[in-house]
Amino acid sequence: MRRILITLLLAVVSLSWIPAYADAATVVPPGNRNAEQPPIPGASVRRTKGTNSTFERKYQKVHELLATDTRLMSKIKSTARAYGIDPIHIIGALVGEHTYNVDAYDGLQSYYVKAASYAGQSFRFAYNGEDVDDFVARPQFDACKSKRDSYSLWICRDDVWESDFRGKKVGGKSFPDNRFSAVFFQPFYAGQTFGLGQVNPLTALELSDLVSSTSGIPKLDEKDAGGVYKAIMDPDLSLAFVAAAIRKSIDDYRSIAGMDISGNPGITATLYNVGNSRQRASALAAKNRAASQPVWPEENYYGWLINDKLDDLKSLL
Repeated sequence: MRRILITLLLAVVSLSWIPAYADAATVVPPGNRNAEQPPIPGASVRRTKGTNSTFERKYQKVHELLATDTRLMSKIKSTARAYGIDPIHIIGALVGEHTYNVDAYDGLQSYYVKAASYAGQSFRFAYNGEDVDDFVARPQFDACKSKRDSYSLWICRDDVWESDFRGKKVGGKSFPDNRFSAVFFQPFYAGQTFGLGQVNPLTALELSDLVSSTSGIPKLDEKDAGGVYKAIMDPDLSLAFVAAAIRKSIDDYRSIAGMDISGNPGITATLYNVGNSRQRASALAAKNRAASQPVWPEENYYGWLINDKLDDLKSLL
């Protein structure tokens, strides 16, 4: 009997890490899982070379911005408190964006000037003459009508795009084999994101309810493309969307995958970069259900840098 009890106890212990059986989320270890930085996408390499810069120079430039702009750092800290996250997560997202995607401006004021340059411009979210609000009124999206919050609603619509429209011909109209956000939510040019956090317009729409309830920012409307761009370009507003995206990824991994990623800024930075935290958490949960040892989330090139530079970045706080 004693041997049987010991065997059962060992079985319970061996399974205790599995999120589905855990009362509390399993804490993801700090640091990088990869010894070397994963490959950096060619587009990022070409973009950086095209501006006669290097990733190290861009990193140093955004680091200097954060180190010298006390007003910006104050905004980062207060926003992080509002969303219940460590400010290092916001710093990681900003550093990753300005190292691999865009160059940092010299000061916060430059971001205000850039935002003002787009104020009053007339544009809309559409593809091939069809406004996105008309597009999502198609019957394929009927299942999304029951969604009561902006995150669930736009995630549902994104899923329908992937399953029913992407790369297909529907009702005599062909749709590109590309992301929903790239097809309908980039009215100026492909790959376009804006502002301090380089937030995608579709991401902003998804996070609208969370940001509104937490920061008091009016809810966004896809019919008002100008209002969406103001929210993601104005530093007084956009940091809330950065924080909300991070908060959502942490919550998704806890509730879906049973893992606590709040202590690993490289993972939250990775998710900020690649998006789709809900789907990625679901995929990780599925892997862990079939695994005998925990399968940890891994950082990409973007998140790897944040963990690698973590001591340097924490010194900013």
